Amino acid sequence: MLKKACDEGLDAVPDAPQELVDFITAMETTPDWVDMDLVREGARLSRNQMANLAPYVIRGAFVATFMNKYSGLPMAITGTLANDSVNRRINETASFFTTATLPGALERFGPGFKAAAMVRLMHSMVRFNILKRVKKWDPAIYGIPIPQVDQMPAGTMPAYLAAFKAMRKGRKHFTDNERAIVELSRYQCFLLGLPEELLPAEAPDIIDTMLTYSGTLREGYDDETCGELTRATMSVYRPKDEKLISKVHNLVERSVSKVFFSQAFLGKNDKSKAKEMGVEPHLLDYALSSIGTLLIMPRLIAYRTLQDIPVANKIADRILVRRINELLVDYGHAEFTTDAAQYTPTIKNAT
Repeated sequence: MLKKACDEGLDAVPDAPQELVDFITAMETTPDWVDMDLVREGARLSRNQMANLAPYVIRGAFVATFMNKYSGLPMAITGTLANDSVNRRINETASFFTTATLPGALERFGPGFKAAAMVRLMHSMVRFNILKRVKKWDPAIYGIPIPQVDQMPAGTMPAYLAAFKAMRKGRKHFTDNERAIVELSRYQCFLLGLPEELLPAEAPDIIDTMLTYSGTLREGYDDETCGELTRATMSVYRPKDEKLISKVHNLVERSVSKVFFSQAFLGKNDKSKAKEMGVEPHLLDYALSSIGTLLIMPRLIAYRTLQDIPVANKIADRILVRRINELLVDYGHAEFTTDAAQYTPTIKNAT
């Protein structure tokens, strides 16, 4: 019913339940604080990163969700420790954020709008089934499984990185291009169910909100949960074939992700946390990451330059859209579903 309502509208669903009506109505009622023109510009600018950078860092971004036992535990319960499941989760995450940058994807009948609705329903199902089926899940200890606020780190990552960059340069305000990318993040997060209070528009407020989120998580890193999730994510072989070029790409991508994760989420001086998580970059990782950077940066810079040149920007955009569509084929069809029958029925080290 949700898929049909997203594709054809609520009128196409006979006897649509009130919950579905409320759900779709809430998503399609764009709030006044969202500037859709900026969202479209943010998507255009973000196509460069999604086509040329994201395939190399998505694994590192995914690991960031395992930094705390209480936010990572639902993933362990739902079976993400298996390699095939890890790959599927990474690909679905990549698919969602990549799709959102395509032209018109976040409009009411676009594929990005539909993907956001499916993600919200999937998370609701996980939330319900963990509370119903998993023994010893105590909300006083663990909180509500994957609450809406847990979507904030992934959804606002581009905004957070833009804010961090601006503040590092002594700026409290964004450039026009940064503002567009921030607005895209804010609208994506609105579609995922986050309220305006968690989606500030200015750099200092974005930093403060993210730090507040981190500060409200119960302190705790558990190797049996976080460590296993991290190791499964870092060890999984992501390409679809065993060709030599695919194996080389996997090695380079894994090292780029380790370096990216350490620098973006831990800081250069927090080596102990990286070592504890098993993602501390070694000399080989830095070497392979440097090779990856030599491949990535020229393309990023070239397309970023072309995006500001009349006529050339339209040609560049068509190439980027084609590349994104190719990546989406590689990521596979995202189902955004969950199977409660596969959940782990108990919680280890619950106390």
